[in-house]
Amino acid sequence: MRRAPRTSSDQQVSPTNGVHGPALPDDATVHFVLDLALRVGEVQMSSGAGAADVTATIIAVTSAYGLPHCEVDVIYTSITVCCHRGTDLAPVTSLRVVRSRGLDYTRLSGVERLVRLMTTGSISAKDAYAELDKITSAPHPYPRWVATLAWAAMAGAVAVTLGANLTTALLTGLVTALTDRVGRLLNRRALPFFFQQVVGGALATAATLGLHAAGLLGARPSLVVGSALVVLLSGLSLVSTAQDAITGYNVTAAGRTMEIALMSAGLIAGVALTLRSAVELGVVTSVVDPLPPIAGGVGVQLLAGAAVSAGFAVASYAQPRALLIAAAAGATGMAGYGLLTVAGANAIIASGGAAVVIGFGGALTSRRLRIPPLVVVVSGMTPLLPGWTTYRGLYQLTADTNLAGVSTLVYALGIGLALAGGAVLGEYLAQPVRTGLGRLERRLAGPRLSGPLRPTRRRLE
Repeated sequence: MRRAPRTSSDQQVSPTNGVHGPALPDDATVHFVLDLALRVGEVQMSSGAGAADVTATIIAVTSAYGLPHCEVDVIYTSITVCCHRGTDLAPVTSLRVVRSRGLDYTRLSGVERLVRLMTTGSISAKDAYAELDKITSAPHPYPRWVATLAWAAMAGAVAVTLGANLTTALLTGLVTALTDRVGRLLNRRALPFFFQQVVGGALATAATLGLHAAGLLGARPSLVVGSALVVLLSGLSLVSTAQDAITGYNVTAAGRTMEIALMSAGLIAGVALTLRSAVELGVVTSVVDPLPPIAGGVGVQLLAGAAVSAGFAVASYAQPRALLIAAAAGATGMAGYGLLTVAGANAIIASGGAAVVIGFGGALTSRRLRIPPLVVVVSGMTPLLPGWTTYRGLYQLTADTNLAGVSTLVYALGIGLALAGGAVLGEYLAQPVRTGLGRLERRLAGPRLSGPLRPTRRRLE
């Protein structure tokens, strides 16, 4: 049967039987493009990208290679793509399970560069598939011991933001390096991440209490544990969870929320059990009053915040050019937090306001430098994670048997939610600025932290 000419909506209409549908390539090409798009989405999902970004990227890839009518369903552990082929042919559906998750921002950046080539028609589907295989099979850009040093430096810098001296900062880095190496060993033995968090929290607390009992720490060992908790909390996908909830991907948001709750519960269990054991053994620890709004000089705070964000970026295998942007985001976040606290705002409001600034600035600068905004935003908000507040709440519950620890932990949760929501709001507000002139309702299409900024002309509802 002769094909009828394509209409303005990329559909074909048969004058004899009234069949409507898109004019698609052959079956082999359809399957190939769907597999390519699913693999791209898998890399994004495993790197912490939001479901909305994964959906938009997959639709952009399929549209670029002749599949204009595809539906995407992302449910955190799997991605499903359905290609509609009109009313006379059955749709083609492909599914891919996201089995592994890990931070490798170089891989994410490489995939985003590849997506830009695909959506602009600069690379064929077969060449794109081969390039994607190279990106996903390439080793990490830094040796594993470099990542360990980065985690240690990050923890030491966090301790400095809390007012620690040089000796305490060095000991904090040592404890964090030990915790990271043990976690790496447990990961090789495929221990579930929940138990890895339990061991990490217990080891960090036990090592700190041991140093305190030996007289190597001053009167505030809580700084060491709090800094180590920031490192353990930094791997949680807070920003992506908030983005999924805000953009309407409730199933994926629920899955991420459950994972965060489970990982946090493991961390809390490890710290609480160790603290309780220390009380029973007679090891004395001290938890002081809440920290002042700014601990140390302003210059020290800015440098420490920049070091925290840069350390996280290195530990997450970000590209070298992303390190300076991440450091600038960390310093900007600390500056915003400091200004708001000096103005009288509490930690929740100050954290949310600083996160808005980080999200806004990261969205404007990262796209111009071809860096995923997710890298800048997550790195920039890391110095503001409530590690010390979490430790204080746990100490109140376990060592002091004080129910006030519950409100302290809820307060820490509020800070985390403020950080995540503020970062997504900042990215949302930045869209009218960076997309230039145009109708406002088209520009405010939702926060985008990964993937192409304008993936397709098709409206994503």
